[in-house]
Amino acid sequence: MPQPSRARVFISYKRHVEPDEPLARALHQVLSVHHDVFLDQTTPAGTRWGERIDTALSEADFLLVLLSAESVRSEMVMAEVEKVYNRTRVQAGHPTLVPVRLAYSDPLPYPLSAYLNFVTAAFWSGPDDTPRLMAEILQGIAGTPLSTSMPSPSTSPQPADQPMPQPAPIAPLEIPGGSLRADSRFYIERPADRVAYEAIAQQGVTLTIKGPRQMGKSSLLLRVVQTAIDFGKRVAVLDFQLFDRTTLHDDEIFFRHFCVWLTEELELENQVEIFWAIPLGNPQRCTRYVGRYLLPALGAPLVLAMDEVDTIFDTTFRSDFFSMLRSWHNYRALQPIWRQLDLALVTSTEPYQFVTNRNLSPFNVGESLDLLDFTPEQVAELNQRHGAPLDTDTVQRLFALIGGDPFLIRRALYLVASRRLTPDELFAQAIEDHGPFGDHLCRHLFRLHEDRELLESLRQVLTRQTCPDERTFFRLHGAGLVRRDGRAVVPRLPLYAAYFGERLRG
Repeated sequence: MPQPSRARVFISYKRHVEPDEPLARALHQVLSVHHDVFLDQTTPAGTRWGERIDTALSEADFLLVLLSAESVRSEMVMAEVEKVYNRTRVQAGHPTLVPVRLAYSDPLPYPLSAYLNFVTAAFWSGPDDTPRLMAEILQGIAGTPLSTSMPSPSTSPQPADQPMPQPAPIAPLEIPGGSLRADSRFYIERPADRVAYEAIAQQGVTLTIKGPRQMGKSSLLLRVVQTAIDFGKRVAVLDFQLFDRTTLHDDEIFFRHFCVWLTEELELENQVEIFWAIPLGNPQRCTRYVGRYLLPALGAPLVLAMDEVDTIFDTTFRSDFFSMLRSWHNYRALQPIWRQLDLALVTSTEPYQFVTNRNLSPFNVGESLDLLDFTPEQVAELNQRHGAPLDTDTVQRLFALIGGDPFLIRRALYLVASRRLTPDELFAQAIEDHGPFGDHLCRHLFRLHEDRELLESLRQVLTRQTCPDERTFFRLHGAGLVRRDGRAVVPRLPLYAAYFGERLRG
């Protein structure tokens, strides 16, 4: 797509860390001479900050994303990349994604890997590289592809006399963010885990894992998958976040892609076209394909693990898809081949708000598990696994601020255990944009400004402790922002009450 002489460039980066912020400012200064460059540097209270970010992303011709060991775990960076990536899917590759790796050669974590792995990246190894990088980006905006001779973080090592810069290792710790490995020593088991393991060891199981965002649902799913493999089952994991907007707007495309993807995961021959030639409805075609081809061809028990299934709750075909899964569950009583299939579903949003007919829902049969926050005892255990950076009183103080939120607890313990912050600094900066939870809080604020209904509903929770309706409550609950306290609806964490109470006033 031809670019205007003066392009709109959005620089996505992790604020308040080095080298990310100094390089972002330097790029902003140089690129602004020739182009309109957006660099977010503040999150002012009482303003429409999220709308400003959203507008800039929607108008950008280029997204320049700085990838460092810190930024690849940033929730805001992920949200910005995701939004622009979705635009490229429906606008023939426009805007252009321009990844820049900042002395960072590790594989990108998911979901950034899904968005950026096939995009040519620039590489910056230190301040001496800055002039060369700026010149190359200016040429790229003008239409010249990024140089293919630049060091590739995955395939082209640097010369022996110029070792690849690496972040200082912190051997015993794991950076919080994303799913934990099945063997991670920082994974804390909860009562629901044991139920899930026992369920998946059986044959012909339907398992639903529910809980707000960042509660550890995907981490539990990985452990369920590993348990299934240990019992000799085949596994196919489908993350519904990877369905693009075109697929989610067309039921026939969705059901076909679902079957193709499942076939590829099982490494079987694709016979979707044969079954789609039959003049039946899409759920019927999909059911025949799985029951008459995939399961017999596989010849072994199969666990179909579906993460983030609430992605399709807002589609027109959600009832068709979920009633199909319910029929697969029911078929086990009638046809032996279906007893070879286990279903594992993960969702952040209460399903009954979207699948109203309980007889057609897969979420109210089999085992349904609600993941809960950590207890004070589990937080104390996690503190011990981080080397006990907090004393008993401080652990209690942390619990009073962020409850047992799994992600925020791990974030806090990591920062103190790695000596990036002292306990006093952790609490003093808790609701600051540059503080320990700033990236997490800013991402929530950005998402709220994308949805005015949710934003106004959260304001009502803050001021009146009520929610307009049940559907809105479950959307806010699914995001992890609110909870019930008797008949009242309140912010889920004191941290949220303090931060959003300040940011959403007026």
